[in-house]
Amino acid sequence: MNAAVRAVVRVGIYTGAKVYFVHEPPWVGRESYKCSFPTDLPHAPFPQGGTVIGSARCQDFRTREGRLKAARNLVKRGITNLCVIGGDGSLTGADTFRAEWSGLLADLVKTGGITADEAKKSSFLNIVGMVGSIDNDFCGTDMTIGTDSALHRIMEIVDAITTTAQSHQRTFVLEVMGRHCGYLALVTSLACGADWVFIPESPPEDDWEDHLCRRLTETRGRGSRLNIIIVAEGAIDKHGKAITSEDIKSLVVKRLGYDTRVTILGHVQRGGTPSAFDRILGSRMGVEAVMALLEGTPDSPACVVSLSGNQAVRLPLMECVQVTKDVTTAMKEGRFDDAVKLRGRAFYCPHVCLPPQPLQSGYNLAVLNVGAPAAGMNAAVRSTVRIGIIHGHRMLAVHDGFEGLAEGKVEEIGWAGVGGWTGLGGSKLGTKRTLPKKYFEQISATINDFSIHGLIIIGGFEAFTGSLEMIDGRAKFEELCIPICVIPATVSNNVPGSDFSIGADTALNTITMTCDRIKQSAAGTKRRVFIIETMGGYCGYLATMAGLAAGADAAYIYEDPFTIRDLQINVEHLTEKMKTTVKRGLVLRNEKCNDNYTTDFIFNLYSEEGKGIFDCRKNVLGHMQQGGTPTPFDRNFGTKMGTKAVAWISGKIKECSRHGRIFANTADSACLLGMRRRSLVFQPLAELKEQTDFDHRLPKEQWWLKLRPILKILAKYKIDLDTSEKAHLEHIMRKRVSMESNI
Repeated sequence: MNAAVRAVVRVGIYTGAKVYFVHEPPWVGRESYKCSFPTDLPHAPFPQGGTVIGSARCQDFRTREGRLKAARNLVKRGITNLCVIGGDGSLTGADTFRAEWSGLLADLVKTGGITADEAKKSSFLNIVGMVGSIDNDFCGTDMTIGTDSALHRIMEIVDAITTTAQSHQRTFVLEVMGRHCGYLALVTSLACGADWVFIPESPPEDDWEDHLCRRLTETRGRGSRLNIIIVAEGAIDKHGKAITSEDIKSLVVKRLGYDTRVTILGHVQRGGTPSAFDRILGSRMGVEAVMALLEGTPDSPACVVSLSGNQAVRLPLMECVQVTKDVTTAMKEGRFDDAVKLRGRAFYCPHVCLPPQPLQSGYNLAVLNVGAPAAGMNAAVRSTVRIGIIHGHRMLAVHDGFEGLAEGKVEEIGWAGVGGWTGLGGSKLGTKRTLPKKYFEQISATINDFSIHGLIIIGGFEAFTGSLEMIDGRAKFEELCIPICVIPATVSNNVPGSDFSIGADTALNTITMTCDRIKQSAAGTKRRVFIIETMGGYCGYLATMAGLAAGADAAYIYEDPFTIRDLQINVEHLTEKMKTTVKRGLVLRNEKCNDNYTTDFIFNLYSEEGKGIFDCRKNVLGHMQQGGTPTPFDRNFGTKMGTKAVAWISGKIKECSRHGRIFANTADSACLLGMRRRSLVFQPLAELKEQTDFDHRLPKEQWWLKLRPILKILAKYKIDLDTSEKAHLEHIMRKRVSMESNI
């Protein structure tokens, strides 16, 4: 929420508007205070959770008398635009306030609360909402502000519990928040590889007790030393009866005799440092909210700023509220399938339970990692293997990338072989940057020896270029004529055909948290500027997004060329900043942004020009960005990508099967699975060649470049903001139909 508040304030001031805070309790309690950075808001609100301006549920505002008092407070300060951050209750109340506005003003004029002239100047109220809720329970947006951070808190605890559960061979029942929405429980279960999940939108069948006990027994029988069961606090059965964590514990202890513990996470899920995703989401939503307010007219409906894929969109507020209420109604009436559909694609859940009698397709599917390691690769491999087994395939693990494929480092891998992989960083299979062209004969022999019918390649730019080489090799080596699917996984996020790559979110969080700690180190020293070098090759994704998330003063990247004049402007900006109460600066530099303006050069330049004003420190983050435990986003993303890839390649193998042999040589038999705006789509690798800058290992078009002006505005630079890409008002009914067709 603090990132959103910061964005609203700074963009509002940037546009020349007066910006006010409404402190707790909202609307009618304390007076509103003018906000003028940097005196009224902490200079680095990002590492701080919660909200620096306070939040409260206000019963007075539910009454007309309370709303009259609120209207008077706003009119007396000439406030005619409200940005409201909250859940559906807050946003519904705001819309009611807007609908009654003219009547409230008329009553205030009659009673002498305001003058007729004041009423005329404040004749209409414009409202824009942003959804702040850890439950992700508001229909119309893929993610609400706070959800990703809550998932981070949950996964930190689950990972810690998993180690003790394995040591003591225990079953753990974890209860997470979600009284009416099971999103946190659902994603947590995917991210930690839980044995079972209970959510209110999908009650279990009447014999769930037998099914659960059988599932736990089978897991232990395959050698697992722990069981994890995730429960949303609002979990119910088909008849609306609550399913509590204590009920589940009693069942497991009574029937199976397993040592079982219950952990109720509670309000720890709301606290802590916000994730990089939430900081960027809040910043983007805040900027868009100000744009919507400035463009508002008396005829503009109240809107809510939402996230759809990687796009900011505006939706009619009350349409979203109505659909959210429809979900509640559907659940009360037992129409749970309708409730899940209304929730949207966020509730797409891959089925990763081993069936009692696995199918036998007769096909062999191999999976390998290529390129540099990226957190989340193991989650993608796990999903690929288990979904492949469910499809009836014999799954083969290839070690050490294309080189391992050439050397025959292939082994069958079973269901238990990938147990516990979701939370592991790096690559359990091993990965190398080696390309396949020089190994075609050996690779062809391996494919023939192991009867490999399809390849799923999980990796970065080398996975993309290596697969293109495999396509070229089909003309000479018939064994290479098998379906190929590439899943992008690299911290650089530089694979063409996908807006996001597995591993980039983890690296981004690593950089952001490191920047937080580095900035803290200057809290006592003051007057210090940090120059930090990030990874990414020529791709500036990490530097730009980390700059947004950490509140950087500048981020130098290859895609946005800069000159010595730009460096001079940045130094002057920091010089002025040191005259304020904010006496520290943060500058990010992508590792290959410029051959001559190296990290050392920029450090020396800033050090020289800042003499007597500030001193400098530099930090090259290096390979720590490739390591670490994968974030919930990367675990979930990897799981979904693996699931989709197996479904696609299974269909392609059948399509290319002739008399027991597989022969695939068409362009659409070798595809990359990528996230494009709102959908996961398969794109022929050959078509992506035209969209690629091979010299610099970059896509020719990158969506996130449009966010760079936001970074500069939030750093308080005076620039021209291009609003040609502003979000337009969409309708959730039409949007929901589109989303369902893309699942």
